[in-house]
Amino acid sequence: MTKKNKLIVSHDRRIQNQIKQAFSHRNKLPSKVKDVLWLYAEHDDSNYPETTNYSGKWLIFKENEEIDKWWLIIKHAVEEGKLGRYAKVSTALKNPIARSEDQKVICVYTYNYNDKEDTFRIREVLRKLGITEKISYKADVMTMMGKYAHKGDKKVIEFWG
Repeated sequence: MTKKNKLIVSHDRRIQNQIKQAFSHRNKLPSKVKDVLWLYAEHDDSNYPETTNYSGKWLIFKENEEIDKWWLIIKHAVEEGKLGRYAKVSTALKNPIARSEDQKVICVYTYNYNDKEDTFRIREVLRKLGITEKISYKADVMTMMGKYAHKGDKKVIEFWG
């Protein structure tokens, strides 16, 4: 198994563990949760492909006072199967790698950024939900390697939408 494949498997396990930890908070608002870093939405869609080594996510940054509203919109869309299999939102718990204390992030996952049709389909759904600002897309492998644009890392963002 390559180093990249090991990172992906490790990342996938970590997400599954985080989902289990956050399960008791599944109906709470992110602004009210202070004991886990992330809340998750998931859709167990057997028709949507499994995560691959090329998974990634659309990053939607919102001001703290707007995060609950946007999370409910996106969470509902994920659970209805309109987006990919997963989404997550940062909570009120202080995150040492957050780019700003005034904003939270919602990550909407895709299974494979090489599948441009699916990746941009998800972006189009986000647009129809009301996400009209420029959003960026980041490969999960960059996150697993600890690469963050706000920390000065270059080529972290795959493309903008």
